[in-house]
Amino acid sequence: MKILLVEDDNRIAETLASILRDRYYTVEIAGDGERAWSLASAFSYDLILLDVMLPKIDGITLTQRWRAAGKSTPILILTAKNTSRDKVLGLDVGADDYVVKPFDLPELLARIRALLRRGDRDPSLILKWGLLQLDPNRCESEYNGVALPLTPKEYSLLELLLRHPRRLFSRPAILDRLWSFEDPPGEETVKVHIRSLRKKLQAAGAPSNFIQTVYGLGYRLNQHL
Repeated sequence: MKILLVEDDNRIAETLASILRDRYYTVEIAGDGERAWSLASAFSYDLILLDVMLPKIDGITLTQRWRAAGKSTPILILTAKNTSRDKVLGLDVGADDYVVKPFDLPELLARIRALLRRGDRDPSLILKWGLLQLDPNRCESEYNGVALPLTPKEYSLLELLLRHPRRLFSRPAILDRLWSFEDPPGEETVKVHIRSLRKKLQAAGAPSNFIQTVYGLGYRLNQHL
């Protein structure tokens, strides 16, 4: 899952980004409102974590502009203003939730998970396809009861496919969703991760075509399991 973190305090931004990356999220940081607007216009994100007090364009104005432009990406506001008026203002302009600084980390992570689940057809925590299960809350996956020893990128790739089980993902689309735009690898990297993920699934008992290749187009989960 890809998150845009909009925070002008570099220490807070880097600390929070590190925590989120440890939980297998892909995170990009914008230090001001203009940068956030540019990134969100050019790339797709599953969630925006948005500070209110920002240089150039403040968080409330950004939220208004995104909603006016038809962007439906969930927005979680991070605010140091702990008053009812400020909370109501943020929600009224289109934010989905808010957390007051200094925030409680477990609460923030729980709110992030809740917002990311809103777009799922199945709101349950466990993602399933055939005998495969993935628990986003615990960052654990297994096939037919056998734990899968996945790297962070393999886990993120598997989660992406499970959250959109009938969608065909091209290599550029996978790169856009799972890697930062600042240092994107080549498309060969996607092939390497798909190959490694298939081997680990097979070692747990999955068929070799659990992840299908549609030649010239991309990858998707086997639709006949």
